[in-house]
Amino acid sequence: MKKRIEWVLFSMTLIGCAISLPHFTFAAPRPPGVFIEPSPLPGAMTLCGEKIPLENPLMLEMLDREIHITVWDPARVLLTFKRASRHFPFIEKKLRDLGMPDDLKYLSVAESNLLTYAKSSAGALGPWQFMKATGVRAGLRHDPSMDERLDFERATEAALLYLKQLRELFGSWAAAMAAYNCGENRIRTEMSEQRVTDYYRLNLPLETERYIFRVAAIKLVMENPERYGFRIPKEAMYRAIPCDSVPVDIRQPIHIADLAQALGTDYKEIKELNPQFLGRHLPEGQYVLKIPCKTGPKLDDFLKSLPPVQEATKNNPDITKTKSTKPEARTGK
Repeated sequence: MKKRIEWVLFSMTLIGCAISLPHFTFAAPRPPGVFIEPSPLPGAMTLCGEKIPLENPLMLEMLDREIHITVWDPARVLLTFKRASRHFPFIEKKLRDLGMPDDLKYLSVAESNLLTYAKSSAGALGPWQFMKATGVRAGLRHDPSMDERLDFERATEAALLYLKQLRELFGSWAAAMAAYNCGENRIRTEMSEQRVTDYYRLNLPLETERYIFRVAAIKLVMENPERYGFRIPKEAMYRAIPCDSVPVDIRQPIHIADLAQALGTDYKEIKELNPQFLGRHLPEGQYVLKIPCKTGPKLDDFLKSLPPVQEATKNNPDITKTKSTKPEARTGK
């Protein structure tokens, strides 16, 4: 009887342990005749007009790995396709204007899956994953009231100009992309120490070695969706959010709720259109403000109705003490 009780208690303990492990799940048996098949590999491939040496078995295996990792999460891939419909046209136009390869748009996917609020454990932020110092060096404003790493258009312009500089510095787009990933000083040092300038012959940190092949895999999947098992109708794609971009010169703090009320919208919409604003007030200075369509005249009237700067500060002594907030921990946009 005692042994039976001990066995029952032991069994209950095992059941309790199983229940307390929510991340431990059993995979459902695969239906008979259904198999996971390897994704197709290209016989030859270029990235930014430069040949990837796939005749080297190691290079082919690295591409193979990144293709399978890319397609393994269908939900992420589908959402990336949807976001790309909204964001790629702007990137493509900027690339054409700068005379740069269209393939560089896939870096934004490798960096952030086109998520505005993407943030790495190292502190890189935004759709192009700029570190704070690199962003400032690239011309992006960063202060307690504004972080332009979160401004998709400004961050895109800065990233492309930075990549162009890296290409001029290292002589190839592959090396430029590698430097974007691990830093130009690291690439410069490794080229000097290893006496090699060809990216594909450099021994680099694994993350950087994988980076170019990740971008290449993204290119393959996004240019050949059905070949890799994805079919997305045009009507399912995300559209650009309609708005007007207006240059402003803000010389005093203005509460965003006051602006929203004047434009006939709400605080949330202004913040959504301008994710680079960190606090509750419009940052001071000259920049481009995004507002709902056809509200430009209301904006003009609102700005003209504001009291002079000295009078506004005198009547509102606490306005200069407004605290900013850090970017919200958001990953869905």
